Amino acid sequence: MEAIRLEFKSEIKEKILELLSSFSSDELKIVQDNSTFEEEKKMIQSRINKIDNGTAVYSTFDELDILLDETISKYEG
Repeated sequence: MEAIRLEFKSEIKEKILELLSSFSSDELKIVQDNSTFEEEKKMIQSRINKIDNGTAVYSTFDELDILLDETISKYEG
């Protein structure tokens, strides 16, 4: 099956649901939207903007390795 995301005015919701209800459950399944989609979209766009405007902070593999070791040590107890 394929999935699409629809955005529509609330006034037409009943018409859309009426149309969709004409399909069998084998043909169509209504899946609830991920409530965090817009938040994730904003976060990703923010990161893209930082990369584009040159304010993104990058780390080397060595720096990431040190951070990972410190994080593991912190929770090993």
